Amino acid sequence: MINGKIYGVSLGPGDADLITLKGLRILQQADKIYYPGSLFKDGRKASYSLSILKHYDLDSEKLEGFYLKMDLDRAQAKAIYERTFQQILIDYKKGLSIAIVSEGDISTYSSFSYLLEKIKDHELTIHLIPGITSYLHLASESKTPLCLQNEKVVVIPRIQSKEQLQEAIQNFDTVVLMKIKSVVDSITAVIDTKKHSVTYAERLGTDKQFITNNWATANKRETPYFSLIIIKKINK
Repeated sequence: MINGKIYGVSLGPGDADLITLKGLRILQQADKIYYPGSLFKDGRKASYSLSILKHYDLDSEKLEGFYLKMDLDRAQAKAIYERTFQQILIDYKKGLSIAIVSEGDISTYSSFSYLLEKIKDHELTIHLIPGITSYLHLASESKTPLCLQNEKVVVIPRIQSKEQLQEAIQNFDTVVLMKIKSVVDSITAVIDTKKHSVTYAERLGTDKQFITNNWATANKRETPYFSLIIIKKINK
């Protein structure tokens, strides 16, 4: 019996051109492509990864989505990961070439990591293709160096308190905040525009991309899930 091949492929933050050449080649050659998506309370499904995949003129018959509920209860997610892995295992034993994709970088806050854990537990062969994260894309789009020389950078998803953010800004030269939708008030309470430069972005790489260096402007917007901030100390 000839086992298949499994690849974890990073898609980049949204711009379909920001995938690596290697990642695109694997997608074009794969027999099956698994992609993550969101399942909302009203039954609606959406997938940021699928919106990127649609740019590559792939055979839609080999695309397979797994959709996770948008809440903190992990029971449904665990069941979906297990079901998805079992299907991947069937494909693997059939000798198929399998790609599992994720927006951004596949090793950075990616749902793929939960499947990777199961794949490693079963000692299946897998290769990971790195990619561009949203904060690297934002640094390029805003022409903002993330760090120079000995400067320190921290990346925080969904800060837990004003005190946590204050501590991060005090101890690091650059603070990247991700998953900010539910913590905008805490950010507003801490940011001092005389001491900090702020670069806010949402939906990077899409036709709805928005970037501003004015936090007052950003604070008036309805913050989507795919949004982030880079905060840097102003050195005088």
